[in-house]
Parts: sequence; structure tokens; C-alpha cells
Amino acid sequence: MSGEIEQQRVQRVNKNVIHQASLECLIERYSEVFTLKRSHLAREIVETVALTILIFLTIRFVLQSYHVEGASMQPGLTSDQYVLVNKTAYLFRAPERGDVVVFHAPRDTGKDYIKRVIGLPGDVIQTDNANVWVNGIKLDEPYIAQKYNPSGISWKVPTNSYFVLGDNRLVSDDSRDWCYVPKDFMVGKAVAVYWPVNKWGVVPTYSPVYSKVKASTAAANGTCS
Repeated sequence: MSGEIEQQRVQRVNKNVIHQASLECLIERYSEVFTLKRSHLAREIVETVALTILIFLTIRFVLQSYHVEGASMQPGLTSDQYVLVNKTAYLFRAPERGDVVVFHAPRDTGKDYIKRVIGLPGDVIQTDNANVWVNGIKLDEPYIAQKYNPSGISWKVPTNSYFVLGDNRLVSDDSRDWCYVPKDFMVGKAVAVYWPVNKWGVVPTYSPVYSKVKASTAAANGTCS
């Protein structure tokens, strides 16, 4: 009788040992799986953060936001609009007539201005009290708010420089006041308005306005009357 009891006790002990061993094995297996998943999750987080930083830096290199202040580019651009500026636009090509550009102000490089390119290096710009000529071609400008120039003046744009005007000629501080923008001062080309949302749209260059203008044959020695 006592032998049977001892045998049953041994069987119970063996079962407990087996159960405990199975439990330890199961815990170890789940621990390995959890460790692998945690390692995989950590790697995914690191990769996502790295990709986010890379995208952010790429966007910062290519695009810049510009806050329009004042009325110098009305009616096309109004105060408190935000514009996307393509900073790589002129890495492999030069600015073109009609481009709306952001640049460091020649009189205060700590400020940025936004204006429209009217004259390229070598161009001869002439004005009377209302109109603008480029290399002898009178511009028909549908984008300006009001025809106005302070007086009849002539400019010859020097090498690596640009003649720029605001679309709101009556109030704009531009090349009529301080002559030219060096190419090195160019930040980039304004490509789109993104804020306010209801004003979203591409910034037009009005290239047909300049289609008849030919390159000047005059030497680009840069006079500023």
C-alpha cells in the first residue's frame, strides 16, 4: 500500500517537473520572440526617423517659404500671402524675363525682396512715365496694377546682374531706385502661393509678354542713370 502511495507521489512530482520545464521553455520561447520583435521595432523606428530627417533636409534644400509683406507685387501677390520658393531653379540655368524671384535686398542683404525679372545681363531698359521697353521692345504688361514710372530713364544691365520691378509700380522699391540685383543675391524662383488656401495657385511668369524681346548686342558694362 505504501509502495503505491510512493509511486503516485513520484508520478505527481514528475508531472510537476514536466509542467515546470514546459512552462520555462514556453517563457523562453516567447522571450526570444519578444526580443526579436522589440529589436525589429527599434530598427523600424530608427529607419523612419532617419528617413524623415532626410526628407526634411531635402525639402529645406530645394524649397523655402517666403512671407509676402507689403503691396509691391499687387495685384498678383498680396500682403500676408506665403509663397514657395524653388532654391534650385537657377543652379543649372539663368533667371528668365518674367520670373518672379526672391533675392537679398541690395541695400540691406539681411532682408529678402520679391520682384519680377524684367531685364537680363546686357539688356537695355528704358522707361517713360508709364511704359517699359526692353531692347527697344515696348512691354504690354497685363500683370501690373497701374502704369507708372517716376521719369524717363535708361539702364544697361551689367554681366551677372538683373533688372527687377514690382508689379505695383506706384509703390514698389525696385531697380528703378537701386539699379540691379547680382545673380549671387538670388534666393530662388517663386513658384506657387500656398497660403491662404483659397489663394493657392502657380505664380505666373507671363512669358508671352517677353517673346518678342531679343538679346541686346550692346556691351553689358552696366550703366545706372
